[in-house]
Amino acid sequence: MGLGGEGWALCCVPHPRATLHPRVTLVLCCPDSPLASPQEMLIGRYGEGAKLIYELQDQGGELLALRYDLTVPFARYLAMNKITNMKRYHVAKVYRRDNPATTRGRYREFYQCDFDIAGQFDPMIPDAECLKIVHEILSDLQLGDFLIRVNHRQILNGVFAVCGIPESKFITTCSTVDKLDKMPWEEVRSEMVGEKGLSPEAADRIGEYVQLHGEHCGLEPLAFIGIERIFSILEQRVEASGEKVRTTETQVLVATPHKHLIAARLKLISELWDAGIKAEMLYKKDPKLLKQLQYCEDTGIPLAAIVGEQELTDGVVKLRDVATREEVDIPREKLVDEIRRRLEP
Repeated sequence: MGLGGEGWALCCVPHPRATLHPRVTLVLCCPDSPLASPQEMLIGRYGEGAKLIYELQDQGGELLALRYDLTVPFARYLAMNKITNMKRYHVAKVYRRDNPATTRGRYREFYQCDFDIAGQFDPMIPDAECLKIVHEILSDLQLGDFLIRVNHRQILNGVFAVCGIPESKFITTCSTVDKLDKMPWEEVRSEMVGEKGLSPEAADRIGEYVQLHGEHCGLEPLAFIGIERIFSILEQRVEASGEKVRTTETQVLVATPHKHLIAARLKLISELWDAGIKAEMLYKKDPKLLKQLQYCEDTGIPLAAIVGEQELTDGVVKLRDVATREEVDIPREKLVDEIRRRLEP
């Protein structure tokens, strides 16, 4: 499942040794694909989409192209290494020589997020897992009603076959069908008949399939967006609500109220790191305490561990709840346990 600039889609790409099943998106868990690939590996794989590929020529004269998606390089990786089964997550940049629309989250350089299952399996079982993951992602983000569209080349080719489309016209017909996101069916049909040479009867039969909507198959109403567009929606929601979003996972800021205590900060933060506590400090020798506490409030860090000259003498650390501004002295040896207790959900 690719969550890229082209929107949500499940797709399947033929592979010489393995069937590549739908992809969805999350985190990198396997070797990265090259940023530039030989042109001949990319041209012809995407129909009319090939005109959006950034073509390059290196100093040695080799024809290259910037990575258009993550699927073709993944298939190449499988073939070169003779791998027949793999399940992976991948997030990386891809490039489309397209007209950008930043207000809609559409860019020439954007992140595509993949979840790939490669191998020989019974039909549609891996596909069902991918659909489940997509549903979980969109539901957890609470974006509202949505429709998951399945863009499976084998299914689409099957539709074309039963509609009487010659196999030689599958790719060009697919490119025209993809324009339904931007054009009404009447214009798409006109292009099929007038430019692609399909018979009116075949075009009408295709129309019976592609114009089916969610209410006919039990899916939620359409909202059809990519990862950058999701970010745009979430940012707009946050701005409208006025809520503060944490920009860090830091749990504790190590702070000092006096000068010449950087060694004390470094020692305490090292103790917290060794205990698995996510801690940080300001990269200044003698920052003012007010500035340190303001940093906690601005970034949403919930706790501040303050160590001054008196605390060092008494063998304690002053633990401050940033939200309530309540402070309490905790014996140094009990600090980690107290922080963990306060951070428990």
